[in-house]
Amino acid sequence: MAASRCGRFLITDQNKAVDLARASVEHSVRDAYGRMIALLASRSRNLAAAEDALSEALARALLRWPEFGIPEKPEAWLLTTARHYLIDQARKVKTSIGHEPHLIRMIEEAEANLQSNTEFPDERLKLLFVCAHPDIDPTLQTPLMLQSVLGLSAGRIASAYLVRPSTMSQRLVRLKQTISQSEISFEVPDRDEWPARLSAVLQAIYGAYTAGWDDHADASLANEAVYLASLITTLIPYEAEAAGLLSLILHCEARRGARRDEAGRFVPLDQQDTTRWDAEKIAEAERLLGTALRMGNVGRFQLEAALQSAHAARKSTGETDWPAILAIYEKLLAIHPSLGALVGRAAAIGQGVSAKDGLKTLNDLPQARVQNYQPYWATRAHLEALNGDAKSARLSYQSAIGLTSDRTVRSFLIARLANLDIE
Repeated sequence: MAASRCGRFLITDQNKAVDLARASVEHSVRDAYGRMIALLASRSRNLAAAEDALSEALARALLRWPEFGIPEKPEAWLLTTARHYLIDQARKVKTSIGHEPHLIRMIEEAEANLQSNTEFPDERLKLLFVCAHPDIDPTLQTPLMLQSVLGLSAGRIASAYLVRPSTMSQRLVRLKQTISQSEISFEVPDRDEWPARLSAVLQAIYGAYTAGWDDHADASLANEAVYLASLITTLIPYEAEAAGLLSLILHCEARRGARRDEAGRFVPLDQQDTTRWDAEKIAEAERLLGTALRMGNVGRFQLEAALQSAHAARKSTGETDWPAILAIYEKLLAIHPSLGALVGRAAAIGQGVSAKDGLKTLNDLPQARVQNYQPYWATRAHLEALNGDAKSARLSYQSAIGLTSDRTVRSFLIARLANLDIE
């Protein structure tokens, strides 16, 4: 009987060790994946190989850490293991003599980094600019950055681009193969090349931020985006769009605490308690937006920041200035006619003019583009309800619910749908 109890305790301890190791690996992936990939790729000059090496290191961690314990610096262990794997693989395929000394230097650099108490060198921003190389398909530059540098899955990237996950995955795999087989320079561009690559980099940072914004479990991803956006404005203070992006992000961050009530329920922007908005972040966002607009080169992110600024004004005025928001949408659509901006304009018309006019604007949108776009159906359902068409609103809410991945937003929409039946 005693032996049996010991056996159960042993199994329990072993299971606990496995769980702790898995949790540590997941934490490392969530918090340091991009940094590790960037550092590996910047040294090996092979993005696909860096990803393979880190995947192997993660797999080894899941096997070794339950038995030998979690290392004091898990990310450092993963980085060193991945570096050794890169060298082993290079030797197996008989890497040329000219390359092997370079790989050896990689290990020496890693060991030197690990001996110090400093954090890993932050190579992510450099790698973002590398991925914006003009010889890389412009339509895939941002998805490449989102996956390889910022750690988003192909499925999440596909959702943002309204394509199937398998399609996006295939595109990225083919792209990485092309990069590894081509003569694309894996060098950090000179400073005079930065402006030409900046737009794709800013889009990737914003894509990472919105991924962290939509899913409250990914707040660390949003924090990384804030950090990178801040770093760019420091390195390139003369770029208006960089300041515009940081302003946009800070305006959104200022409202993060008000997006859910005390019970964790989703609260839409127009119903949020403005006393819970962060006044300091709003002030900094306003300062950045003013600086950007004074540069005289108005772009997408500045206008999107201006939209958030107009919403933030409700904190002092108590009202939402829908005519001003609609005017900003018109300017935004003139330079960046995205689906999100088109739906946002329709929502502004519905709120500021009439629900009927807002619905007419939605009806004019290409149906093939909006059929799987959740904000379209959520906006449509809201305006149909305002217009007194409960039957149509019910169908639209059902479509929106089916396309919603955020649990709290889905619950909010379900409640709205239930209220239609009560009314």
